[in-house]
Amino acid sequence: MIGRKIKDFVELSLQKSPAIALLGARQIGKTTLSLEIKKSFNRQSIYLDLEKPSDLSKLSDPEYFLNQHLDKLLILDEAQRLPEILPILRSVIDQRRCSGDLFGQYLLLGSSSKTLLSRSSESLAGRIRYIDMCGFNLLEVESSNLNNLWVRGGFPESYLLSNAVDSFSWRENMIRTYLEREVYFLGLKIDTQILRRFWMMLAHNQGELFNGSKIAASLGISTPSVFRYLDILHDLFMIRILQPWYHNSGKRLVKTPKIYIRDSGILHCLLGIKTLDDVLSHPISGCSFEGFVIENIKSIMSISQQMWFYRTSAGAEMDLVIEGGRNRIGIEIKRSLSPTPSKGLYNAIDDLNLDKAYIIYPGDHSYALNSKIFITSLTDMMNHEFFRQDYSA
Repeated sequence: MIGRKIKDFVELSLQKSPAIALLGARQIGKTTLSLEIKKSFNRQSIYLDLEKPSDLSKLSDPEYFLNQHLDKLLILDEAQRLPEILPILRSVIDQRRCSGDLFGQYLLLGSSSKTLLSRSSESLAGRIRYIDMCGFNLLEVESSNLNNLWVRGGFPESYLLSNAVDSFSWRENMIRTYLEREVYFLGLKIDTQILRRFWMMLAHNQGELFNGSKIAASLGISTPSVFRYLDILHDLFMIRILQPWYHNSGKRLVKTPKIYIRDSGILHCLLGIKTLDDVLSHPISGCSFEGFVIENIKSIMSISQQMWFYRTSAGAEMDLVIEGGRNRIGIEIKRSLSPTPSKGLYNAIDDLNLDKAYIIYPGDHSYALNSKIFITSLTDMMNHEFFRQDYSA
């Protein structure tokens, strides 16, 4: 069920860049995608999982190994486990550039963004392209399964398991793995119990403005420690930091980011929510749906498009402002089947000079509320012409 769009984009990128870094959370489908690419790629490919001692040992002399396979696509899974290979990759890529063989050489998979990004940006500057991979979105499953995808989230195994109990258990184990294993591999000396409490606190405050000092007081730790924990969860692709719109200097804009647990299934597991009825009766329901929609929209945005939220001290508000080139749209997210625009939405439309704004709701039908505001299903919004720009841009 891995989306063909992301597969096509990675394969196209391999024709345009010597190295590609495919980044995303553990178990999100990076390995499955890379093995599909391995089958269909136009040259012989080698896949190495750097968490397997047998594969890692093949790179005991990385320069020798790379030079023995110059004619192949080399896929390195969990590449952040071997950072010392990056300068050698740079040297090999530059040697091949001199011979005119430029592209389709290396596909690096990583589940820890900052570690891989910082080291690869130093070693492979100008030679690598970064692609973020999300979980299943609504276009990759039947639109009638919106509620199931919302409750279970987009991790493939969580979504595909045969019953809700097994799905919830899988997500519990995933959270435990991150706390007990990933933090260790990052070499971080932190209290994982505090990190778990911090993670749960973010879940209870899904989609709210981040207040580091308030959270620090609740946890009994320093404010710098809170921001360090935030960086860790962001680095592991567990949270999204949605920045506020900042272009309109004539307004008193909110400058604090919003924080979302990226995967709705992980959010629900942190809160002990197991079923759709549990979600619908929980106070977090509206914010959960908001985060779910944001992740679905983000998954189909082109790399030339960026998203923010908009809020002013005067009460104007828009959940998403998305720009791509000279085009800009505004999106409000409502969980109600009979959504109505607020005064703050109208003010935001005027502030942002939007011709149209869209309210995404959980219904199936899309229609115009008036000349400026359109009610739309999530599926129709994801199929909107605004997102049909060239994904290879």
